[in-house]
Amino acid sequence: MPVTIDHCVIHVSDWDVARDFYVNVIGATAVPRGNGYAFRFGSQQLNCHGPNQIGHPVAKTPVMPGNSDICFRWHGPIAEAAAHLKEHGIEIELGPVEREGACDTGKSIYFRDPDGSLMEFISYDD
Repeated sequence: MPVTIDHCVIHVSDWDVARDFYVNVIGATAVPRGNGYAFRFGSQQLNCHGPNQIGHPVAKTPVMPGNSDICFRWHGPIAEAAAHLKEHGIEIELGPVEREGACDTGKSIYFRDPDGSLMEFISYDD
């Protein structure tokens, strides 16, 4: 059965801060949804629970701030990803370290979004 991930859900506390982070740091396109946004990366998307928007009627419990853990593939050397984060004032918590990802072994760096969710860039290009 061929499947791919269509979307995941994160929590945001402030729509404008989240839009700035996911557009400028992660490289998403902000898609207006209700009073907030979803963040699209090609054919994948992050849907958001946030102020006045929590995913009814399906979500029994809304996603809480800081409890997501998402890895994004960085196309290029991991040193470029680190420089990109530094340019945006984002602190790297760990890395570069070797990690197993969807495309085999890569090099990763870990950081946080504005709500404290763990983010990872992995590169297979090193």
